[in-house]
Amino acid sequence: MPFLLESRLRELGGKFVVKPNWADHVESDGKLITGQNPQSSASVAKAVIAAL
Repeated sequence: MPFLLESRLRELGGKFVVKPNWADHVESDGKLITGQNPQSSASVAKAVIAAL
């Protein structure tokens, strides 16, 4: 890969947020809802339900 995703996102003005490994973490932006890892599944589901 010609670049690290985190570096490229920051370079393009993006916001990159990360929590410790296996921490529950959800990010939402408009219609995009994503979780950091499998530990975030329940929180992602709650965020999707809230968005609906």
